[in-house]
Amino acid sequence: MTGRDEAAESEAAHSRSVFRIPGMDCPSEEQMIRMRLADAPVAALKFDLAGRRLTVDHAGEAAAILARLVPLGYGAELAESRPLAGAESQAAPPGDDAAEARVLWVLLAINAVMFVVEIGAGLWARSAGLVADAMDMFADAAVYGVALYAVGRAAQHKLSAARLAGVLQLVLALGALAEVARRVMGGALPEPVGMMGISLLALAANVACLVLISRHREGGVHMKASYIFSANDVIANLGVIAAGALVAWTGSAWPDWLIGAVIGVVVLIGAVRILRLG
Repeated sequence: MTGRDEAAESEAAHSRSVFRIPGMDCPSEEQMIRMRLADAPVAALKFDLAGRRLTVDHAGEAAAILARLVPLGYGAELAESRPLAGAESQAAPPGDDAAEARVLWVLLAINAVMFVVEIGAGLWARSAGLVADAMDMFADAAVYGVALYAVGRAAQHKLSAARLAGVLQLVLALGALAEVARRVMGGALPEPVGMMGISLLALAANVACLVLISRHREGGVHMKASYIFSANDVIANLGVIAAGALVAWTGSAWPDWLIGAVIGVVVLIGAVRILRLG
């Protein structure tokens, strides 16, 4: 092997590449990128959200990493790439599978219970927002169940689990939007006090989930997907609380219908983002 061939092999096997990613400005985009690169030959990732830059230590060519980032739609482009000396390589620390499993069981239980509570309260309160949020809770329970399957398995199994979670979320998003349409056609006024009370309970449950999962969001792709879903849930709960207050103030059902539609669309977008990881 010539010196040139050895250098080429070294660069292909061990490189440090810097990517400019204009659309990466919050932890949500960071988690999507981590999932996208979950089964790539990556040793280490360093995110600079403020500078919209990502540094990747990887095997193979930088173009292969870029090809994975481009479909996310964040405007990724390669800024620089250089051979990486062996001493610079930083292997990612292994996750604690037993701890992840314990957390996922707790998250599964919380979301399953809150689904039952919210779906019952949503039907009683005639609230499209609560029913849509209940569907979101069910989607999360399914996500955590799938994630339990993924714990301790290879990266490809974890990515497959995340995709399955995306399919489940897609189905439930369409169900939530169908429920909103049914409520609009029915025209019944929701019960605002019930909306706000149950949403406060759901908010407390989702904040607890977010705190639990945040301790493990550097783990496998299934844990990163779970973190995204829990963060979205907190926002959805706040929206339902605000909608309940507006229903009480205006005497109109439109705030409830609108928040139900928004939650359905958010769940739908989340499903599409996960499915695009393939």
